[in-house]
Order: sequence, then C-alpha cells, then structure tokens
Amino acid sequence: MIICKTREQIAKMRDAGKIVAEVLALMEEYAKPGISTAELDQIAEAHIRKSGAVPTFLGYGGFPASICASINEEVIHGIPRSDKILQAGDIISIDVGATFRGYVGDAARTFPVGEISEEDARLIRVTEESFFEGLKQAVAGNKLGDISHAVQKHVEKNGFSVIRDYTGHGVGQKMHEDPSVPNYGRSGKGPRLKSGLTIALEPMVAAGHYSLRTLRDHWTCVTRDGSMAAHYENTFAVTDGEPEILTRL
Repeated sequence: MIICKTREQIAKMRDAGKIVAEVLALMEEYAKPGISTAELDQIAEAHIRKSGAVPTFLGYGGFPASICASINEEVIHGIPRSDKILQAGDIISIDVGATFRGYVGDAARTFPVGEISEEDARLIRVTEESFFEGLKQAVAGNKLGDISHAVQKHVEKNGFSVIRDYTGHGVGQKMHEDPSVPNYGRSGKGPRLKSGLTIALEPMVAAGHYSLRTLRDHWTCVTRDGSMAAHYENTFAVTDGEPEILTRL
C-alpha cells in the first residue's frame, strides 16, 4: 500500500533527512586513504546518536553496522570492517539511514578516495546526474515509470548500465515502503504520482554489465564482471509543485 504523507509527517522526515545529510558530509570529509570502513561506521553512528536519532540500518534484517560501505566493484550492502582500509584511487559508496521521532531519512553518495581516474569520476558524475534526471519527472500527475525511464535513459546514453536486481523504494515510518522504484523502465507506466508520496530514489550504476553476485558474507553485492560501480540516493517528497529533497543540508 502506498502511503502519502501529511505536511507534518514530511516535516519529521525533513528532520531525519538533515541528520543523514550531515552524516554524508562527515563521510566525505573522512573518506581518505588509510581509514578503515569500520572507523567510518563508528563516526556515522556517533553522529546519528548524538543527534537523538537511531541508525536505521543497524540490525535491519541482521545487518551488523550503521552504514553500508561499498568499495570499487561493490555496489551495495558492503559491511564495514576494520581490515578494509581505503586506498588512494578507490571509490566508496556510503549508504546511511537515520530514524528520528519515528520517521526515516535514507541517502547514499559515492566519494573519490584521493586522486581517481577520469572514467571513475565520470561514473560518479553520471550516477548523480541520473538521479536528478529522474527527479525532474517526480511531479504529481506523472507516472512512476517516468522517473525510472529518465534514470535509465541518462545512464545508458553515457555508456553505463543500470543495476536491475535492486531498486529505490517508498520511505516513511519504515525504511522500505511501497512503491518499489526501479531505475529502469518505460515512461507512462506504473502508479500515478501524488502529492505527499515520499520516495528514496537511488540509481546504482555499473561501468560494465549490470549483473551482480553476492559475496559469502551474504550481504555485499558486487558486479559480476568486476567493473566499478557508483550509487547516489536521496529521499524526496512529491508536492503540488517541485519535488522536495529531504536529505540535503
């Protein structure tokens, strides 16, 4: 069931989203060569709790950390570890959720670690751009497929591929609500967008083929061909006018 939110509920999600945005700003600051993903997780959890919120990911389905930290060919769900040390030339995708006063904010970014290749920088840029191409279609009266199609079109015209095994989603009092929001599809299809709908749109993009495999930890998903991957996500609300991003400072 798709749940549209009231203005008061969206205000609560805005507060949760601010905390998430602050965490991602910290992740960008600290994601430097020599730091472990476990240290990044500790920094993120400390800020979430200091802000009066709860790490949404911690314990969700058994996930053991407050952030997903996915390096290079790791697409999503990378488990932070003390022995996973960032190296110059890596790219790292950080996904984080915070629950504040009963509502969830959810967002992700991919950051360069030191100097990276031009192609990896382009992958990060195109992934971010594809989110905003999808966001342009997040207008009341449009169809959900309009968002999905816009994301896919931008990614593929730039020579990359959209991950199909995982999607964006509705978000609110729960991290995963209806509807599922694929990053590919046909325009004019799917449910009609209404004011108050809150969505976590999250393009996941591979430099090579979109097929994935899951590592033995049962969480970390990597590109099957070993190609680099990037991730960009915001929670936003459909309004009677322009959509409002809820996970930006």
